[in-house]
Amino acid sequence: MYQLIKQEGRARRGSFEMPHGVVQTPVFMNVGTAAAIKGALSARDLKEIGCQVELSNTYHLHVRPGDELIRDMGGLHRFMTWDGPILTDSGGFQIFSLAKLRKITEEGVKFNSHVDGRHIFMGPEESMRIQANLGSDIAMAFDECIKIPSPREYVERSCVRTTRWLERCKRALAEYNAREDAVNPGQMLFGINQGTVFHDIRIEHMKRIAELDLPGYAIGGLAVGETHQEMYDTIEAVEEHMPKDKPRYLMGVGTPGNIIEGVARGVDFFDCVMPARNGRHGHLFTWGGIINIKNEKYARDESPIDPTCRCPVCKRYSRAYVRHLFKAEEMLSMRLAVMHNLFFYNELTRRIRESLESGQFAAFRAKYTEILDKRI
Repeated sequence: MYQLIKQEGRARRGSFEMPHGVVQTPVFMNVGTAAAIKGALSARDLKEIGCQVELSNTYHLHVRPGDELIRDMGGLHRFMTWDGPILTDSGGFQIFSLAKLRKITEEGVKFNSHVDGRHIFMGPEESMRIQANLGSDIAMAFDECIKIPSPREYVERSCVRTTRWLERCKRALAEYNAREDAVNPGQMLFGINQGTVFHDIRIEHMKRIAELDLPGYAIGGLAVGETHQEMYDTIEAVEEHMPKDKPRYLMGVGTPGNIIEGVARGVDFFDCVMPARNGRHGHLFTWGGIINIKNEKYARDESPIDPTCRCPVCKRYSRAYVRHLFKAEEMLSMRLAVMHNLFFYNELTRRIRESLESGQFAAFRAKYTEILDKRI
């Protein structure tokens, strides 16, 4: 399913076949948490801005409108009219970040919904059931996202439990895929490596879950408080022990510079809410750095957000107009800003793939890693 096309150092140019299409990697997945991009972008918009994979969240869709409703509507692809690949996050991160009250046991996690306070239980089997109802191409394993810092003993216990949960996820998803009424019988399970910034724990955990021979593996629990260098060092430690013939996914990361550095360390898949979230607040990515479109200096600026950008926004609108929309609190401001930022991220990974194909990734990395994260 994963094909390595070219490699430069640890950086990999590849492709990955899923039930709803072949994805070219490295790839950035556009985050549509509740089956929608925050910023009023439609499935048609995603096609126009170069999105290859859409990412939705198990926990949020379980809470509303309900995964059984989505199953009855034909699955997530049909529900949101997106015919490309979809990855669903297991809900683990949201449980540990949103739930004020939670109790972790061997069976799973009991917690209160952040929407209406109702009691919910989710474990490996429940997460797989929900994701099977959604019918995504990739279902992420149910795990505990451990906060940084955490005591070493707790991290060790948590990783061992997460491994047991992964084994249960594998069995449960196989059962759901085998059913005659399966929404997507080709749904694939990705395991998640945890261990905070303890390299030996990370490595041991990675070796153990690699034995399960899953279609892909993720590095989770990063970009939650550690420094960039700690994150990079952890990726390097883990990558060496990840299967070479499977895609690697760095969860929830990050800035354009983080993505370039992640690719340099062998990562294939990325996702982050940053481009959409920053866009909704007027912080826009360009090939010269990040601009705040609300600044007064753009009030009469007739140039596009980025003169070198080919996105639908830059082809048509001026900085002055986009700034005006933000100042007037028009909804269109967020739509245009998010569309530009997501196009930028999709274009970033396209250019990374291009640089790998031509053997110029090292030069691309040297030119853009720092400048793209700089605020102008």
